[in-house]
Amino acid sequence: MTKPLTILDIARLAGVGKSTVSRVLNNDARVKDSTRAKVQAVIDQHDFLPSKSARAMRAQRSGVVGVIVAKLSSNSENTALTGLLNTLYARGYDAAIMETQFSQQKAQAHLDVLKRRNVDGIIFFGFSGCDLSALAPFAPHCVVLAIDSNDYASVSYDNQGAVTQVMAHFYAQGLRYIHFLGIDEHDETTGRARAHAYHSFCDRHQLPARLHRCEMSLHAAYKATDSLIDSQTQAVVCASDTLALGVAKRLQTLGREDIAIGGIGNHDMLRFMFPRAVSVELGYHQAGQHAAELLLKQLDETPTEITHWTQPCHLVVP
Repeated sequence: MTKPLTILDIARLAGVGKSTVSRVLNNDARVKDSTRAKVQAVIDQHDFLPSKSARAMRAQRSGVVGVIVAKLSSNSENTALTGLLNTLYARGYDAAIMETQFSQQKAQAHLDVLKRRNVDGIIFFGFSGCDLSALAPFAPHCVVLAIDSNDYASVSYDNQGAVTQVMAHFYAQGLRYIHFLGIDEHDETTGRARAHAYHSFCDRHQLPARLHRCEMSLHAAYKATDSLIDSQTQAVVCASDTLALGVAKRLQTLGREDIAIGGIGNHDMLRFMFPRAVSVELGYHQAGQHAAELLLKQLDETPTEITHWTQPCHLVVP
């Protein structure tokens, strides 16, 4: 029977000191990348598993959680960020906050930095097309926010329910010509999921569906309004409050006060500028809190299963 390798054996094979191997196992940022790669190659080659004492060293807490957001300028992400930071701070944790700008390359670079810093866990704001497998080194101490994941704990928003609530509100008012303004369907949530919810409602209630897509901006929505509405239009449901603001402004300019407006996000600006509009509160703050609570639970105990949570939403009417 072959005797299991020790840290000393790995150090000898890699041509480094025992303390260097320990630092690599602990993701110590002071280890040079070239040295880390050399040691890791030996570890991988021999399927090395550290002893209980070494694992105990790795279990030492840094008191820091990595938080990777997609866009810091996003109102929704900032609101969720506030909720999760308040929860982390209340438990004595600090946060290292980074921004991907919807770039997988940036996301990977940030994850590499956080791994070297030996953070206790990760909260990752997912975006369309992101590679969640990059989170594997942090499992089981990671939570994905905003999109679903089969491999990690996740907190997502009720995109189906949000659109359905707005549509049901207008339908109950007797409106039947309800049009929808969305964004590119390559966006999994705001783009594809919310448009699908619109079509599903129209199919169930035998309503004529009319959908138009544009970029996620006030100006794009303003310009797209003329292509979306016609003389029969009774209401416009928008995939976000940003789009709703642009549509509402254009309808105001056209003098079409007969058309009702619905958005998603419950943004203060929409309520202030167009108080007759309805919107859905998605629960960004609560979702951030729940993501932090999930991570803290992972850190406090060994997870027995992957947890998925869909944040409930509710309609806000004037």
